[in-house]
Amino acid sequence: MKLGAHAVGALLLTSLALAPLGISNAEAAVIPAGWSCLGTCGTSGADGVVTAPPVGGSDYQWVSTAGGVNNGGALVGVGGAGNTTTGSRLTSTLFTAEAGDPLKFFFNYVTSDGAGYADYGWARLLDSSMNQVALLFTARTRQAGNIVPGIDMPEPAATLTPTSVEIIPNRTTWSPLQDSSGTCYASGCGNTGWIESLFTIASAGSYYLQVGATNWTDTAFQSGLAVAGLTVAGEPVGPEPVPVPEPSSIALMGMGLAGLLAARRRRQG
Repeated sequence: MKLGAHAVGALLLTSLALAPLGISNAEAAVIPAGWSCLGTCGTSGADGVVTAPPVGGSDYQWVSTAGGVNNGGALVGVGGAGNTTTGSRLTSTLFTAEAGDPLKFFFNYVTSDGAGYADYGWARLLDSSMNQVALLFTARTRQAGNIVPGIDMPEPAATLTPTSVEIIPNRTTWSPLQDSSGTCYASGCGNTGWIESLFTIASAGSYYLQVGATNWTDTAFQSGLAVAGLTVAGEPVGPEPVPVPEPSSIALMGMGLAGLLAARRRRQG
């Protein structure tokens, strides 16, 4: 269907008026408003081996090494033979906390790699200047044994439930892994299932949660990390608030809708 000039103008005015409300004709963003991504990140519901999260609704955020960038998910102080290659990281919106507030969320690490290719995932708390306050958890691909906490990685600060986790083997079907979904390089591939991370924030201030995942030594057979249910003192960390439009914007929206209806009536007549 083609629209006349009046209708096109009305739609443009309507879009301009709706923009301050956070409403758009464009496809919705893949991560929450106010969050930022380096590499490949997104939002999903239950998908393959990653079920809906235990709390916080049906959706979760994720990072994947598929489509990642060089050192995008790298951490300082990680050991082992080899080096980081491509990865991704996702940073939450800035949130405030009081001294003693509990920071809680859930994560699930999925890896299609194995046999010495020690991909890893992590989460950390950053201050408002993006300095690390605490490394909260680590997860790392290995052939056998616990993959949480990650081997040859800095000691995490959060309390994890369960405290240590072995891989659920050979279960890697998950869309964010792209071509690696459902594949396994060798022993060590699989996922952790959902794990709870709980950390007590020591000082009042403003903070970010940042999560990441990286390939190790090569860029084949991808890994990723899902995260959900982020709360501070029991309150969800949501997107940045949407500004309320000025009265002139509301009037403009009304004019746009009225113009669209008038154009439609003329076409029907």
